[in-house]
Amino acid sequence: MIRVGLLVRVQAKPGKESEVAQFLADAQAIVEQEPDTRAWFAIQFDASTFGIFDVFADDAGRQAHLAGGVGTELTQRADELFTVQPAMENVDVLACKLPS
Repeated sequence: MIRVGLLVRVQAKPGKESEVAQFLADAQAIVEQEPDTRAWFAIQFDASTFGIFDVFADDAGRQAHLAGGVGTELTQRADELFTVQPAMENVDVLACKLPS
């Protein structure tokens, strides 16, 4: 059962939009190796605003994800790619529909 999620919003520096999009696309390969990450989405809100939305069965899975490859890389590359530090919000999942 899915109980918690994480919503991350990032603002690309001018001229870095394509690098941010590629970074997020490449991150899928890392997330594929995380059994506790039940669903993961790289999203784009507008020309320079991007995000990640992912869901987990519990907070332990969420914390493992944050400590893993994408979370670490996101923090390490923040000054290079983003106008401000990534905005990370823990969320509770009230209901969901995932493929079987």
